[in-house]
Amino acid sequence: MPDSTSVHARPRRRRRSRDLVEAAALRAAGAAADLVAWARRQGGRAVTTTAADLAGAWRCRLTEGQQAAGEGAQGAEPSLWRMRTTVRDAPGSLGAVCTALAGRGADIITLQTHPLADSTVDEFLLRAPAAVSAAALARTAAEAGGRNTWLERADAHDLVDAPTRMLTLATRTALDTAELPLALRQLFGRCTISSTPAVLEPAEPEPGEDALQPTVMRLRDPSGGTITVTRDHLPFTPTEFARARALVELDARLGVRVPGSRQVLTLPEGNAISVRRAGPEDLAAALAMHERCSAATLSLRYHGPVTEADRYLTHLLSPRFGRSLAVETASGRLVALGHLLWDGEENEVALLVEDDWQRRGIGAALLRRLVEMAAEAGRGSVYAVTQAGNTGMVAGMRELGLPLDYQVEDGTLVITATLPTAADPATRAPLPWTAGHRP
Repeated sequence: MPDSTSVHARPRRRRRSRDLVEAAALRAAGAAADLVAWARRQGGRAVTTTAADLAGAWRCRLTEGQQAAGEGAQGAEPSLWRMRTTVRDAPGSLGAVCTALAGRGADIITLQTHPLADSTVDEFLLRAPAAVSAAALARTAAEAGGRNTWLERADAHDLVDAPTRMLTLATRTALDTAELPLALRQLFGRCTISSTPAVLEPAEPEPGEDALQPTVMRLRDPSGGTITVTRDHLPFTPTEFARARALVELDARLGVRVPGSRQVLTLPEGNAISVRRAGPEDLAAALAMHERCSAATLSLRYHGPVTEADRYLTHLLSPRFGRSLAVETASGRLVALGHLLWDGEENEVALLVEDDWQRRGIGAALLRRLVEMAAEAGRGSVYAVTQAGNTGMVAGMRELGLPLDYQVEDGTLVITATLPTAADPATRAPLPWTAGHRP
């Protein structure tokens, strides 16, 4: 891996020998670029090249101007950047960009190529001196033949090569059906994932095949309907489309998967209940719980006619639209449901507790666990929609100890909580009344 330290000038008595090394490095860069260009044309396969493959090319410091930039940035941490640029599919095109970036003092940590019809999209992870701006890097790529260049700041999570990232996301997807939308979001960075459920008689027929447009990707949902991925700031490439289809195909082959772990909670009054993930197989038990709930309880939860409450359950219990939790008594009776629903960029939390089990702390425990799940999934906030007079939900949100925002309109209250990051577990309080776990 390239050295991560700042660039320092060397004694001039070594100038001649360093020039010879740099010339050799340039020849190595050209040869490596020609090799990558040749590999691109072999069957249209994407090529992934790491810094180890091209070490001789970009370890070198090529110009006195680069030395000056390094000296000016002494003491400052180098910056990590993700950069994409499009180059002609011709020998030497990639080498020219690599040479130009090296001239700016940028170490190329990883490189991926996404073949197109007559060009390639090259994606770099760069470590550049702090003094070199994004505009300077983009201008450098353009002067070397790159076009449609895009940059954004990277972090330590980007120091993972594409095969490792795909294996990690595939593992997450294999263990839990609800992970597919989150895996796609992590794969593509800043994007919007939406799921459209299948309907019996659609006004317009669904597309028969997966479809790719420049900034919109539509994938056939294995559970029915369509998954749509939108990324306005950066067009998708055929390589990214193939990766997304591979994750969806894996999900389809494995079928519905819901983790079976349980958490046992002891309520203040001494009763033991268990909390577990819920799924489509809980539909009958959830409908039976609806029958035991009062009209007032159902109205507070669904904000509409009580007669329509049952029809929401199929959607709510689908792992494609979020994650659900079920609370069961020692005898196995379902007495409460909690839902964390993916709503585009936002995330809704919702609770339903059977009348006879209200005011025992179940709602607060469910709410806290749902919020923890949202933070673990990397979500930045959650919101709850309720009536202004629902003091139980208001109190539960306040007990989270998180920054809250309140909006009231026509008697409807929306409370939004800002979440700590998943990487900071110390800021997340544990579930209350935890007595132990069982598989």
